[in-house]
Amino acid sequence: MLEKKDIALEKAVLIGVITKDQDEVKSKEYLDELEFLTFTAGGEVLKRFTQKMEMPNPKTYIGTGRMEDVRKFIEENDVGTAIFDDELSASQERNISKILECKVLDRTNLILDIFAQRAQTSYARTQVELAQCQYLLPRLRGMWTHLERQKGGIGMRGPGETEIETDRRIVRDRIALLKNKIKTIDKQMSVQRGNRGKMVRVALVGYTNVGKSTLMNTVSKSEVFAENKLFATLDTTVRKVVVQNLPFLLSDTVGFIRKLPTQLVDSFKSTLDEVREADLLLHVVDIAHPNFEDHIASVNKILGEIESSDKPTIMVFNKIDAYKAEPFDETDLVAERTKVHYSLEEWRKTWMNKIGDNALFISALNKKNLEDFKKRVYDEVRDIHVTRFPYNHFLYPDYNYEEMGEEE
Repeated sequence: MLEKKDIALEKAVLIGVITKDQDEVKSKEYLDELEFLTFTAGGEVLKRFTQKMEMPNPKTYIGTGRMEDVRKFIEENDVGTAIFDDELSASQERNISKILECKVLDRTNLILDIFAQRAQTSYARTQVELAQCQYLLPRLRGMWTHLERQKGGIGMRGPGETEIETDRRIVRDRIALLKNKIKTIDKQMSVQRGNRGKMVRVALVGYTNVGKSTLMNTVSKSEVFAENKLFATLDTTVRKVVVQNLPFLLSDTVGFIRKLPTQLVDSFKSTLDEVREADLLLHVVDIAHPNFEDHIASVNKILGEIESSDKPTIMVFNKIDAYKAEPFDETDLVAERTKVHYSLEEWRKTWMNKIGDNALFISALNKKNLEDFKKRVYDEVRDIHVTRFPYNHFLYPDYNYEEMGEEE
């Protein structure tokens, strides 16, 4: 397999806005993430463009002057793609395409493209295709603008609208077909989940690229694909894990992200069923990321949307080996000491202290504090099992748990 450096990367520019709801710092964070998304998709960002506005322009997202700056840069540097940080409406996409005369993508389109690259199984590909069709349907008109320049001829007689309606019907039929296919697979997966017996289910959740798959590999001694890219894992993987003779099922789920497209939440409903049906959530956090608190809030928001926010949860702060606090000059009387200067011990004394035993600090990659992690998970899984099946524990204390369930 070729490394990324051996492949010609697609030249791209990023466009974002600074508004009253999204200040300069927040805008930079989003564009940093958008650049990482672009790299994951196979692109190279040459330049970023931002503009301060009350709200995005309803016609062209940014103002005409700033759009002209973008157009000139694209023309002078032979850039093929312009990527916008927010989801564009169909009319915005059409207007911008006419001005820039290059490929125009928004954040949603980019994420869908990455999902399409990463989908390995038939089920994941079906889910991604459904999301793409739902995104495409309201944007079909823009794809038929070439008909306005046609002068008729064989196969081109009649108004373009007829062609658009034909395509809309094809896409709607495809959406219906994909939904039915997903329903069939959902039933099969539901039966599979039901056949797992009485074992306690634990699900890894968290922002994308926080190390869930690495933790899964370390704990379950399996080989789940893990890479320092966004959305390395799309398909839910379930493994049987045994800790101190107590087995449970551990599932690795798709990573969440800020501004996650609603089409993906809908189409990946069944994948998220692993989270809904879990008895315990392990919320993995990349504590080395400067915006990890925002990541936690984003994950909690999506957990609320899928009615899973009230489940027992252990916060697992991963990548402690990569955490570095910014140095603070005590002699600077003007500077203010903020969270970026906190050591790990100081973080433990913040809101994390209130979580108590449910806040763990580990490094899945370097296997730091993994024994503490396993013991805490074991205690929680055992409590759930004792509550659910007291008969096994009190009448048969030497019960062999390994006879329960089957290897996934």
